[in-house]
Amino acid sequence: MQLDDLDFADDLALLSQTQQQMQEKTTSVEEASAAVGLNIHKGKSRILRYNTACTNPVTLDGEALGDVETFTYLGSIIHEH
Repeated sequence: MQLDDLDFADDLALLSQTQQQMQEKTTSVEEASAAVGLNIHKGKSRILRYNTACTNPVTLDGEALGDVETFTYLGSIIHEH
């Protein structure tokens, strides 16, 4: 995995169309981070689902990430509606 735009390396938003894609991306970022000695803070990692009935968990290091209806990313409020 190559991460090109690291202006805000401690903030990252992953986008996907399916839960499976999100899990794959989450796992890939987790592995790439670990390879260079970085850890992802599970307590700050959340899932915002938009227009889906899927409730399957996305996990990070074996722990399910919590779902939210809104979050703030780089000063912008993002919500499911």
